[in-house]
Order: sequence, then C-alpha cells, then structure tokens
Amino acid sequence: MIEVVIVAALVIWSAIVVFKKVFPQTANSVFMKLSSFCDKQGWSTLAKWLKPAMLLGCSGGCGCSATEDTQKRPEVQAVKWK
Repeated sequence: MIEVVIVAALVIWSAIVVFKKVFPQTANSVFMKLSSFCDKQGWSTLAKWLKPAMLLGCSGGCGCSATEDTQKRPEVQAVKWK
C-alpha cells in the first residue's frame, strides 16, 4: 500500500513539472488562481508556496527562471598533461 502512495506522489509531481515546462504561461495562470483562492480561504502559507515566481529577463516563457543565477560563470579549462 505504501508503494502505491509513493508511486502516485512521484507521478503527480512529475506531471506538474512537465506541465510547467511545456505550458509555462498556462501553468502560471493556473497556479496564480490557486494561490488567490488559497489566500481568500485564509491559507496564506499555501498561497505563498503556490504563487508563481515573477519572470525576469526575457519574459518569453523560454523556461529561464527568475531565481536562476545570471552571473557569468568562469569557463572550464581543459587540463593539459605534460
């Protein structure tokens, strides 16, 4: 029985992740509506957790995150053996 609950939780979580990747604008509107509903019910912690992050940068729904580090990372240098 526990295995069924674990597998169901993983499948639901995976479906949510894919939904957010494939349909970012629709996912943002759905999670915003869920967040406002939870806020009206008085569940502020759940509302904050469901509220989508504001898009920064390109804002084109390309999948880049607002929390993603945008600083230039040092290039990886190849090791030269002598």
